[in-house]
Amino acid sequence: MIDRITPTRRPARPVVGYQRWRDLLFLHWPLPVEALRPLIPSELTVDTFEGAAYVGLVPFWMVGVRPSWAPERSAFRFLETNVRTYVHRDGRDPGVHFFSLEAASRGAVMVARAQFGLPYFWASMRMWQDSRRIAYRSRRVLGGHPRTYALFEPGEALGASRPGTLEHFLIERYLLYVRRRGRLWRGQVYHTPYPVQRANLLAWRDELIAAAGLPQPTSPPPLAHYSPGVDVEIFGLTLG
Repeated sequence: MIDRITPTRRPARPVVGYQRWRDLLFLHWPLPVEALRPLIPSELTVDTFEGAAYVGLVPFWMVGVRPSWAPERSAFRFLETNVRTYVHRDGRDPGVHFFSLEAASRGAVMVARAQFGLPYFWASMRMWQDSRRIAYRSRRVLGGHPRTYALFEPGEALGASRPGTLEHFLIERYLLYVRRRGRLWRGQVYHTPYPVQRANLLAWRDELIAAAGLPQPTSPPPLAHYSPGVDVEIFGLTLG
């Protein structure tokens, strides 16, 4: 059985950065493992829950983004949307593999690509909110200009996800894997568990999943969750 608790604990290493993740929408579709496998580094295994693999689309605000040595007044913020799936390494260290990460900050894209090797893309993004509804819209600036859009209402509060549930499998992920300079690296974050709510998805369309080389879902996601957010500590990459 895969240990899914140890990665949630704060590592005894220096923090390299701080971020606050806000207004996260988690949309998930099941996909066949064989559709994901060719796009995953060979050292990793596609993680599954009761035999099902998932692709996630996650738009949110990145707030208070700064290296650990910089003062809070120098922090910046931008919108982000990532396309991801879930992996593990030889039955341990469950984490995230990112197919793409859209960011409404050209500087953030340059830094993330240079320092972490993550597949960030510069995008024009917007988020707006009325008394109940929240909407995200994104369009990649270059490379075919894939778009995504979601309109939703936060719903029933579920609290922190319990280990062993599908919500915990999809949402409580603290490790990421990235291939950089021919080698597999692992990153880690730490935060308190997400306060999770159901999300009532009112409208959506997406081109980012197909742009990643995956089968594009043609129906709304069967799983939609919202979190107001968490405060995050970032730790440096280590060889995976």
